[in-house]
Amino acid sequence: MVVTLCVVFILSACVHSCDGNLRFASYYGDHMVLQKSPERAVLWGYGPEGAQVTVSLSGPIKQKPLVVTVTKGIWRVTLDPVEAGGPYIVIAAVQNGTAVLTDVLFGDVWLCGGQSNMYFKTSQELALAAKYPHVRPFMAALRLSETELIDLIQVELPWSVPTARRVAEFSAVCWLFGRYMYETLKYPIGLVESCWGGTPVEAWSSSRALQQCELDQTKDGPNNNSVLWNAMIHPLLNMTIKGAIWYQGEANTDYHQEKYNCSFPVMIDDWRMAFHQGSGGKTAHDFPFGFVQLSTYQKGSTDYGFPNIRWHQTADTGFVPNPRMKKTFMAVAMDLPDETSPYGSIHPRDKQDVAYRLTLGARAIAYNEKDVLFLGPFPKQILSTYKYVNITYDQTVSVTPSKDIFEICCSGTKAPCESKSPWVPVPIMQWGVTTVLLPNLCGGEAAALRYAWTNWPCDFKACPIYSRSRILPAPPFIIYAAKGNIWKSY
Repeated sequence: MVVTLCVVFILSACVHSCDGNLRFASYYGDHMVLQKSPERAVLWGYGPEGAQVTVSLSGPIKQKPLVVTVTKGIWRVTLDPVEAGGPYIVIAAVQNGTAVLTDVLFGDVWLCGGQSNMYFKTSQELALAAKYPHVRPFMAALRLSETELIDLIQVELPWSVPTARRVAEFSAVCWLFGRYMYETLKYPIGLVESCWGGTPVEAWSSSRALQQCELDQTKDGPNNNSVLWNAMIHPLLNMTIKGAIWYQGEANTDYHQEKYNCSFPVMIDDWRMAFHQGSGGKTAHDFPFGFVQLSTYQKGSTDYGFPNIRWHQTADTGFVPNPRMKKTFMAVAMDLPDETSPYGSIHPRDKQDVAYRLTLGARAIAYNEKDVLFLGPFPKQILSTYKYVNITYDQTVSVTPSKDIFEICCSGTKAPCESKSPWVPVPIMQWGVTTVLLPNLCGGEAAALRYAWTNWPCDFKACPIYSRSRILPAPPFIIYAAKGNIWKSY
């Protein structure tokens, strides 16, 4: 009977301690990266009930050993802050045995989550992998649970020194982001991949988060509410992390689409709260969160799922950070289509530009670098007359002509100006250093203006509005006219 219970319980706290041996939790291992100072890394694992566990750190900097008692089969310690570097040896010891981690580095740990475009494997630049031995990948296995677990059910890729073979099994966006960040920071980067293709945001959200958005409808398998949060995120909460990046939203273009402006920001808030509490306050309560705005799908489609989700990803603001989504950053990807992708056009192969744009946001938001431009141009002011609509952007723009990427709604009220309303394409007439001039084709007052509001707004790196350097595309927007020719987004 005892053996049977132990086997059943392997999916929860007993996953590493049925035999009472001293062990680290599943996501600790040789070659791992622990969060550097000023944050403090958390170590935990399993051991004989009531045993005294001594945890010591051996390496460039010595720390006083920490002693803790195993309670309910679990021990846990919080290290003093350790500067970036290594390697270290971490030893947990009890009277009858030890557990050892070797080649441990201290740096910044980033969690990479989402669906298939984050899961998309690295296939390019693999020969460069070995040149970045201080960028260390780790990957959780695809598992689900109806209850919140304290440890991962299974590890797909243990902490590894990168090689072409190892990196080929890993997320391209996550790996490239870590590699680019290492080139800037020059200290170790730990990458924790936990994602699953084809899954909606609801699967990655706790039940308390979903309740805030009144989401209680469920689907099957890995799409079910909270099952991936339970099995692939909740077990990681004890880990101290620097931040997270996210690539997801495609699955919500036809599932609770109208709720995504609530469910996505609430998921971010909930993750932040949970990681902060789970790490004993060591992960920042407002840790930086970056995401990829959806790329493209089905050229020529008249469906508005993708533009609607792009807008909802920003809490219907058009840009981040914003008052609802503080300390977030976004990589616009709608100008990176891939019509001939062998994985389908929903999976564009250019992940280098995606990762680089995320890197710019991380440098500005997570690392407070000054003078790093990470946002594409966004309207600062719109003035309209019966003949023209004049857009003033918040930065210098690089403009190429377009006949139809801007559209105007001629209805006299806001309500009819929704996705399926009679929007009229308008060409770019003139442009200046920070301005774009459009004709008002309404024959009266314009009610709304939108930009790039299609599944496939432009060809590869060929949208009409970019930053001056043409690195950052202007994000899509929909803005409504109000009294006195003052325009605003809703």
